[in-house]
Amino acid sequence: MKKRVKKHLPNAITCCNLFSGCIGIVFTFQENLIYAAYAIFLAAIFDFFDGFASRVLQSYSGIGKDLDSLADMVSFGVLPSAIMYELFLQAPPVHNFSPYLNFIAFLIPVFSALRLAKFNVDARQAESFIGLPTPANAILIASFPLIMEQHSNLSTYILNSYGLSIFTVVMCGLLVAELPLMSLKFKNRDFQENIYRYLLLLFSAILILFFKFAAVPVVILFYIGLSIIQFKKLTHDQIPG
Repeated sequence: MKKRVKKHLPNAITCCNLFSGCIGIVFTFQENLIYAAYAIFLAAIFDFFDGFASRVLQSYSGIGKDLDSLADMVSFGVLPSAIMYELFLQAPPVHNFSPYLNFIAFLIPVFSALRLAKFNVDARQAESFIGLPTPANAILIASFPLIMEQHSNLSTYILNSYGLSIFTVVMCGLLVAELPLMSLKFKNRDFQENIYRYLLLLFSAILILFFKFAAVPVVILFYIGLSIIQFKKLTHDQIPG
């Protein structure tokens, strides 16, 4: 019985991730972007804990890895693109272009699929990431309706078809970019080895405490910046002499 639980628990948590993504899509169809955004955050929690459970229980399997990617494709690919599409619909129309600009939102699942496929076959991403992880991109998109709910004065800046188009193209590029980004997996508690992770967690906690969801875009930018600094330091340290 214990062996069966140990074997299937991580996959069960992954299925909860997928279930959350499906529910979020339904909320998007109902134009309830707030609940759809919360579904992404819930899926991200399940996504974290399925990997955590796998490491703790040492329960790794090929099906688990593939299942995780399929779940992520729905929760962090299709769902955020549906939210983005709804944001396009809420934005003031752009003469002659709006019907076509809206469809840019569906580049998100396309590039998310490419990102996840690359991750599954790229040995370099065992301990870090190459390109922006799909959960980070999805969480950033999920923050938009929540920011608009908390700060209605920012809605004008978010609900801009041109701005949303540029944002979508840039984020799709980051998903598949050859950009080294750190993972939040802690192998040990050594401060020096994990200093950038600790800085990210501390900075994120402070910002979210004071600014709530409005802090999410800044946290993502800080994550990318810290990762670049860390990579440059590691590269410099590896140079002889």
